[in-house]
Amino acid sequence: MSIEKIKIMLVDDHAVVRAGLKRLMENQTDLEVGLEAENGEAAYQLLSANQVDVIVMDLSMPGMGGLESARRILGRYPAVKIIIFSMHDNATFAAQVLKAGVKGYVTKTGADSDLLKAIHEVAKGKSYLSPEVAQKIALESMVGDENPLKMLSAREFEVFRLLTEGVSVEAVGERLKISQKTVSNYYTMIKQKLGANSPIEMVRIAIRHGIIDG
Repeated sequence: MSIEKIKIMLVDDHAVVRAGLKRLMENQTDLEVGLEAENGEAAYQLLSANQVDVIVMDLSMPGMGGLESARRILGRYPAVKIIIFSMHDNATFAAQVLKAGVKGYVTKTGADSDLLKAIHEVAKGKSYLSPEVAQKIALESMVGDENPLKMLSAREFEVFRLLTEGVSVEAVGERLKISQKTVSNYYTMIKQKLGANSPIEMVRIAIRHGIIDG
């Protein structure tokens, strides 16, 4: 009797990472890596002609990046399950991707079994967080750590992240495929929500919450 395989797309700008993940997954009898893409835009294009069950996608990639790519893919293909596979074990990043509709968040520093478990859980329609990330989210809510970034939408958070990394308004617009005027409008809204009066204050908030390195 043949096993119905979970069809997977790998999205990462490093070919060596994709190759390693493909080897890991194809050692499992019920997983099949059918598609690979080096960025979110390519993944979005591939989905128009191909079916996948689960997308395993990096968060930090050239172009749109994982968060914005996930938002776009789910807007067009809501049945696809997405797992973000990231270097960041930050609760804020995880909370934002879940807000965007992503089903799983797994850190690259965890065990291989963590990602495999995530794929199986997410394929069943469940959500999955790496244990260390789940612990950080739980700890934040227990100690009542008021994180102002929770007030931002997934799109606002991505604009905030890029601007505080030093990406220009023009370049943010190009990456997210929106106009400079729209980026400026988001910037104004973000400053209001965070109570920040200057770019320096925004950078301080980003550093305090581990979004960028100080």
